[in-house]
Amino acid sequence: MSNYFKDWRLSGLLAVMLVAGLILAGCGGQQPGGTTGTPEKVTLNGAGASFPYPLYSKWFDEYKKKTNEAVTINYQSIGSGGGIKNITDKTVDFGASDAPMKDDQLQKAPGELFHIPTVMGAVVVTFNLEGVSTGLKMSPETVAGIFLGEIKKWNDPKLTSINPGVQLPDKDIVVVHRSDGSGTTNIFTDYLSSVSPAWKEKVGKGTSVEWPAGVGAKGNEGVSGQVKQTPGGVGYVELAYAVENKLPYAFIQNKDGKFVEPTIESTTAAAAAAAASMPADMRVSIVNPPGADSYPISGYTYLLVYKNQDDQTKGKALVDFLWWAVHDGEKFARDLLYAPLPDNVVKLAENKIKQINYQGKQLLQQ
Repeated sequence: MSNYFKDWRLSGLLAVMLVAGLILAGCGGQQPGGTTGTPEKVTLNGAGASFPYPLYSKWFDEYKKKTNEAVTINYQSIGSGGGIKNITDKTVDFGASDAPMKDDQLQKAPGELFHIPTVMGAVVVTFNLEGVSTGLKMSPETVAGIFLGEIKKWNDPKLTSINPGVQLPDKDIVVVHRSDGSGTTNIFTDYLSSVSPAWKEKVGKGTSVEWPAGVGAKGNEGVSGQVKQTPGGVGYVELAYAVENKLPYAFIQNKDGKFVEPTIESTTAAAAAAAASMPADMRVSIVNPPGADSYPISGYTYLLVYKNQDDQTKGKALVDFLWWAVHDGEKFARDLLYAPLPDNVVKLAENKIKQINYQGKQLLQQ
């Protein structure tokens, strides 16, 4: 065989191998939701709500380890107010908030922002009272009275009358509230504004309010820590923080007059009615709903992302993660005391994620 023929056959074989390799590179590793097995390494930065931080930490770790090791997601738990500011300023790739952005806030953003709901959670009234455990009953009137600074002692008749058999001490109540802009605060003050005309008139609702009483602490972490080290302390935190810090929490009287424990089931019940009429932009309040099983201080938490992405690689990584989060990520919610999204809300979230694009081109590949 001539050297010329050997060289020609070798060149042909190399060409076939090269084409096959290109085909495999283009098709291989494709995962549901468009995540590729060997994409370009990318880092996404986010900031915002502390309410879902225990779950988000789990998500980011699981996603990198088991779904896409090329994507690193950094997240700062700085409160919903900080998350809204950072995404508005475009200093992060995504924000996070338990408080839906207001119309005027959305108008200040340099592009169209989507609210992608991730899970639902319960805000609990937690306390530090020796000898008193989880199950202390509180009515809407007592919760409002405590945080208005009008109920000053743990043995106030408004508390003792609904807790027969519980030895409540003659001890000062020390209110602890958030010092930073907070979606947890928004949910809590939204609830108080719904059940207390006095609160609505004097304080109102929002991520930050002028508190009538108490001391401030930063983040759910700060409030739970402050309550834990303050005898007689009382505060409001996401359920996971109370459980993690072994702090008791109150059963809150709902709209139907039932004292309800904050659980995944009672949070889901609170969202059930609202889920049927969820608006297209998914900005909704679910506090103080009807239903005997509904826990009244519940809310959605959201990731905030721009519809039109500035960076194609980051945008692709972001939509792939979002798709994973509202599907595979939901299975981690219950163990961390969050309620998974209702099916119809997942469908609405899917629709939003599909609209996220780079220069008009859809980024999600299914």
